[in-house]
Amino acid sequence: MKKFIILLLILPLLSFSVHKYYISLTEIDYKPETKSVQIIMNVFIDDIENAINKEYNVDLQLVSKKELKNSDTLFFKYLEKHFKLKINQKEVHYNFIGKEYDGDIVFFYLEIENIADFKTIEIQNNVLMRHFSEQQNLIKASVNKERKSLFLTKKKDTDILNF
Repeated sequence: MKKFIILLLILPLLSFSVHKYYISLTEIDYKPETKSVQIIMNVFIDDIENAINKEYNVDLQLVSKKELKNSDTLFFKYLEKHFKLKINQKEVHYNFIGKEYDGDIVFFYLEIENIADFKTIEIQNNVLMRHFSEQQNLIKASVNKERKSLFLTKKKDTDILNF
């Protein structure tokens, strides 16, 4: 009888599964005094590791002593393919400044130099979308103290912000 009662108590708990959220945050900040655009993107470490491992047939083993020595190169290669920007309708290229791990998140630091004027930004961000259909990429941009944001999804991975 005890086993039956315990089973009745545990069974409803088993019907709930842990839901994993697939979201990234990218913050874009225009610095007119240095004519640069600073970008910080954060994604879950296990998701980006999974995506890069599949896409480039490697075993990154992030946040371990066995992490591949060329992980920064692979990160940059992946980002260049899946995160593209146009400022004032001109395609721009960013520099990969580095990465930082914090808990289960990796922060990517990117920078675009020599941007004298900033009116529009077109963002294509399909990071992780090939591997996670529910992935959403939140973009927050700040230009001359004006803040705007948008969500990009697999159905709509590109959008424009006007300032």
